[in-house]
Amino acid sequence: MNVGFIGTGSMGSVLIQAFIKSNALNPEQILITNRTITKAELLAEMYPGIQLLHSVQELAVHSDILFLCVKPLEYRALLDTIAPFVYPEQIVVSITSPVLIRHLESKLPSKVAKVIPSITNYERSGATLCMYGSLMSDKDKELLESLLCHISAPVRIEEQHTRVTSDISSIGPAFMAFFVEQLVQSAVEFTSISRDEANRLASEMLLGTGLLLTSGGFSPETLQQRVSVPGGITAKALQLLLHRTEGVFLDVIKATHDKYNEDLEKVEEMMQ
Repeated sequence: MNVGFIGTGSMGSVLIQAFIKSNALNPEQILITNRTITKAELLAEMYPGIQLLHSVQELAVHSDILFLCVKPLEYRALLDTIAPFVYPEQIVVSITSPVLIRHLESKLPSKVAKVIPSITNYERSGATLCMYGSLMSDKDKELLESLLCHISAPVRIEEQHTRVTSDISSIGPAFMAFFVEQLVQSAVEFTSISRDEANRLASEMLLGTGLLLTSGGFSPETLQQRVSVPGGITAKALQLLLHRTEGVFLDVIKATHDKYNEDLEKVEEMMQ
């Protein structure tokens, strides 16, 4: 099975490297190209065996599964270019949230899917959000998820929930990194602890917290209750956080939805 990637930017390269690191794919099974070809050349040098192509048409022809990893406003031109070269048995996968399944199905004769990966997939963890077009059979879905499960937990979602689920699984790591950064910065400013030591402690804490919330059987609520003693230090800190952040996360969700709707409007216009 050959798996092609059009676009080797941030998420495209994360997927390629994760598939290779997890042994889901051998480099020889991977075909890549990129608008700025030097980016693709660097990946090909890093992983000997990757097939570097200079034509999206040629890549489309030779890929059993084809990942489209380009920016939303680049899709119309790309779909128009590859449409004559993809075929009905092929699975074309978009990783871009505002490009909808119906947009892809209206332009391509192939089976189509949409997956939203996460930077956490680079370390073979986190979720991959999966949505499927009308031509995808159960066997097709299982094939794609059997590939994704090497690097993540594939989770099937309704396309209408793309934005909010992405906020949690894909943008969430940036949110968590922001909180860790703020915690570390405050610790360094208020005490004599070194930044390296604080970073290490905070990072290990975040890893352990993730395990407690998954395999450990805790929910966010029960974990707070377990750590917090009424009238204790943790309880006082949590009360301060609750007071200071009231309404902030709702504003964050609203902001991401506003940007998504803005991007979707542009994509709708482009696809007409």
